[in-house]
Amino acid sequence: MSGPVESNTAHAASDHNDGHPPRLRDLGPFLKTRISSLRPPRDVQVENPLIALRLLNKKQWLFFLVAFAGWTWDAFDFFTVSLIASRIAEDLHRTVSDITWGITLVLMLRSVGAVIFGLLSDRYGRKWPFIANSAMFIALEIGTGFVQTYPQFLAVRALFGVAMGGIYGNCAATALEDCPQSARGVISGMLQEGYAVGYLLAVVFNRALTYNTPHTWRSLCWFGAGPPVLIILFRLCLPETDAYLLQKSSNETKTRKEFLQTAKHSFKFYWHIMAYMVILMAGFNFMSHGSQDLYPTMLTVQLGFSANKNTVTMVIANLGASIGGVFFGHYSEFLGRRLAILIACVIGGALIYPWAFIRNNGIMAAVFFLQFMVQGAWGIIPIHLSELSPPALRAFIVGMAYQLGNLASSASSTIESTIGSRFPLGDDNASGTVLKYNYGKVMAIFMGCVFVFVIIVTLLGPENHHQKITMGESDEGPVSEKHESDVGHYDSV
Repeated sequence: MSGPVESNTAHAASDHNDGHPPRLRDLGPFLKTRISSLRPPRDVQVENPLIALRLLNKKQWLFFLVAFAGWTWDAFDFFTVSLIASRIAEDLHRTVSDITWGITLVLMLRSVGAVIFGLLSDRYGRKWPFIANSAMFIALEIGTGFVQTYPQFLAVRALFGVAMGGIYGNCAATALEDCPQSARGVISGMLQEGYAVGYLLAVVFNRALTYNTPHTWRSLCWFGAGPPVLIILFRLCLPETDAYLLQKSSNETKTRKEFLQTAKHSFKFYWHIMAYMVILMAGFNFMSHGSQDLYPTMLTVQLGFSANKNTVTMVIANLGASIGGVFFGHYSEFLGRRLAILIACVIGGALIYPWAFIRNNGIMAAVFFLQFMVQGAWGIIPIHLSELSPPALRAFIVGMAYQLGNLASSASSTIESTIGSRFPLGDDNASGTVLKYNYGKVMAIFMGCVFVFVIIVTLLGPENHHQKITMGESDEGPVSEKHESDVGHYDSV
């Protein structure tokens, strides 16, 4: 690398004039620019997010909405089993721990879905793989409602993992590819928070159906099969994204063998960027799971919250998450992706103490702002990963990085519970068995470590802020082919 780095949006052609990401042999000079590259450009003016959103035309809004719906229902399907685990265990005559193995299976097999549906989306388009993915949700939700044995439950959840793993990369590509460049940050934040909306919907419909219908938890599963039908009909009414059609027109003479060669070429030049993205996603998933998974347990067991107060607290947390994702997603357009993530993590670290140790109603504000920061950082991820990925394999790489990071963090609850055994509160029953542990202290230690990890990985990592993520693109989205390389260009690092 040579030459000064003016900003994280500056064109670094002198550094990477071959169009490829930074190579390992350039690691030393690259690391020297990690601090200076955080400086926002001097001439950037902060805009109202509503102004950016007005740039989207009708078709771009429809692409966002169908992607948001798909990602939201993926989250709904995932959280329903967590919410009804005890009832499933009772019906199948198993322990709750046995049922949670179904959740572990989902996390393990989501990477398989990311590979299958990611490659299909990059090869054959965004539309039909999305529809096939959603059709799997319908069949498997209905199947979950009819399971009668534990092996049947595990088999259905294993297939669910494949279906869930395939949707994220496709949704990110569908929502962001055709989006005007200046609106991508806020759209990224809005898309990511479909995850929080999915959780809220799961809580609401669980309370409405599981507790008020004769088939209890099975009713919730059968209900979950309904909305994907509407999502499929919605997607059938929309064409392929303009970005994919441009890519297809430039590659229309490519055979399957040539597509695989392009994929191989992308892996050759991007393998270290892919590895970095997986490490980053592991940290982010530890951050979200570490701040969410044991928190309801802490509220109920340690603080004595009622079921209703527990629900209200978690709803407030997810409202904070939704607002934070949109806020930081938008302002990452002006601050840069890495700087915005760092700001969210530093402030989030400062909020650990009130979030974990307040014992009155002030905990509502603490959990709101802690999740505002955690999911604020998450709101930047869809566009950050998209900008780092090669155009020819965008759906595959984004989905794969996310799901492998998810897999790496799947043990977060086990880690926290294991640490928790070292901090008993001394509330023993007559037999001397410890009934309570200091989950607040455990989560504070865990989240402190995770925030530091994410800060270090983000600070030392690459950034491709405002990279044109499609072939032939203007600020209004992809308009004409410019014969860019299939593996993309790193305009900044």
